[in-house]
Amino acid sequence: MNIVERIFRDADRSAVALISEGQEVTYGSLIEQAEAAAARIAALPAAQVALDCPNGVAHVVLALAIVRAGKCLVPMAGELSQRERERVLRETGVGAIVNGHGEIRSVPVADELGFDQNALAALNPAFIRFSSGTTGTSKGIVLSHESLLARVTAANRGLGIGPADRVVWILPMAHHFAVSIMLYLLHGATTIIENSHLAEDVLSAATTHDGTVLYGAPFHHAMLAAEGSGRAWPKLRLAVSTAATLPLATAQAFDQRYGVPLAQGLGIIEVGLPLLNLERSREKPASVGRPLPDYAAEVRSEGELFLRGPGMFDAYLHPWRTRAEVLEGEWFHTGDLARIDEDGDIHLLGRSHSVINVAGLKCFPEEIEAVLCEMPEVHRARVIGKPNARFGAVPVAEIVPRDPVNPPKISALAAYCRGALARYKVPVEFKLVESVPLTPSGKIQR
Repeated sequence: MNIVERIFRDADRSAVALISEGQEVTYGSLIEQAEAAAARIAALPAAQVALDCPNGVAHVVLALAIVRAGKCLVPMAGELSQRERERVLRETGVGAIVNGHGEIRSVPVADELGFDQNALAALNPAFIRFSSGTTGTSKGIVLSHESLLARVTAANRGLGIGPADRVVWILPMAHHFAVSIMLYLLHGATTIIENSHLAEDVLSAATTHDGTVLYGAPFHHAMLAAEGSGRAWPKLRLAVSTAATLPLATAQAFDQRYGVPLAQGLGIIEVGLPLLNLERSREKPASVGRPLPDYAAEVRSEGELFLRGPGMFDAYLHPWRTRAEVLEGEWFHTGDLARIDEDGDIHLLGRSHSVINVAGLKCFPEEIEAVLCEMPEVHRARVIGKPNARFGAVPVAEIVPRDPVNPPKISALAAYCRGALARYKVPVEFKLVESVPLTPSGKIQR
């Protein structure tokens, strides 16, 4: 089964699939462009193909083409540093890169991969989302065609997106394409692509093109809530907030500004969209609601949230672990701490690990600390999240110098991080300290 073939088979070719920069692209035109690109990509010997392309029509065309050609799509986020890019290519076994112009460049595959290519191929993989693990250990999350179809179908039982909907798109496609854009295309909706980061431009695109659904992070919702023109958004029926904890003030401001409550959801790349606050989003904006119809949730004795449902990830790529090896029975251990209230609504209380959400993008302190400790002048580093009114949180670093008499320069620390990390992961502050707190077992205390 190929999920893109399913999208193309069921599409109304006369309907509008995409709107970008005022131009409309029908499903028929999208299919023609993607099929032409897929014919070229299918001839590649590479099994995994990376897409290095910014948001836009080209990203949609080429991502569909890679998957339609029977290749496994590996998105390359634009904010990655050169070292991070090389790591993604190496650890996912990418053999070719497609850029935004549709140009294809072959790259050498590592002699030794951390996984069995035959075992990966047996899963019928459609997509690998590379991420950092909670301990800084890199891994790729593998989703098969079957799992993608199952999860977007399950998610839409809550979202209810259909041909009459026009979804305003403001998130990075490299992070969200496979699970979100494919859902919209599979169900015949129109996606309005707005690349401006200015609230007035997003609102103009939404009202000009009759946007009905908004799917974004609290950062985007706060920006739109503060938009000062007073213009209404008359066709908006559903506004979903995900990727980071929704602040109460943002929820209230957005509802007051547009008359539509923000429905907070929990999106997890390993699971999909299992939780969405559709019933009591105005009364309980801080809740992620109840499980969607196909999912189940449990909060176990230590307060940790477990989820069960369709479309679970198929494997961790590096180190290789299949879904069966990771799940506890049929349950996925999310790492979130939560409680369930008297109405059955779930409230997230925090993470059992230390992820920092920066404007909807996740970074892990352990990864940043590992980079800092590569510098010979650094004995130990601790990175924590600092609340930020605009971005939600930002990373700050505490540095224990190897030689207190000759400590590293702050400018050198910042420059080294900029060369090794995506921009949003670079600490906004560096503090020289004598020591950082440790647990009794010698681990950094957060």
